[in-house]
Amino acid sequence: MSASLCRLRAVLTCALIAAVTACASQSETRSMGLEAPVQATDIDLPRFMGTWYVVAHIPYFAERGHVTGRYEYTAREGDRIGVRYLHREGFNEPEQVREARASVKGGSGNRDWTLWFVGVVPAKFHILEVAPDYSWALISYPERDLGWIFSRSPDMDDTLYQQLIRKMRDHGVNARQLVREPQLPAQVGQPGFAEPKTP
Repeated sequence: MSASLCRLRAVLTCALIAAVTACASQSETRSMGLEAPVQATDIDLPRFMGTWYVVAHIPYFAERGHVTGRYEYTAREGDRIGVRYLHREGFNEPEQVREARASVKGGSGNRDWTLWFVGVVPAKFHILEVAPDYSWALISYPERDLGWIFSRSPDMDDTLYQQLIRKMRDHGVNARQLVREPQLPAQVGQPGFAEPKTP
């Protein structure tokens, strides 16, 4: 066999090994729920409207110690959105409601919002990723110092939750600071869940 033929066979063998390795790596990544975090498609605003439960968040003063937290989004005229944040400070406490409004930034694929709560400086809101069926959503501030995991259901499977934690990390959010918010009384005191403000 000529030297050039040997070199050609070696090159083809290396290329085949590289291709198989890449495919195996992609398959493993998909099986772990770690697909690339970037979504090219725009957020479908009508599908995003409705109720979202706060499954987890990076605690800050306005939401720390809350239970049963959820956001309700309602489409209004143009790019305007009505926002209601409902929560309790303990499961035996009365429900509280905060009203707000939001606008969607043009050219952002409906991912960048500005929210106005009464007496508060406008806050930024960025939709990182949504499930194909809009059953969960990953949210952050543009600086990635705050983050939320939303769900259409008040409870979430632990396996899915761990996958979403990894996705948040892939998006650059400090996922170690995320804590789960109790949506059901049985969750209080469980590992990873925040303590209610009022027992």
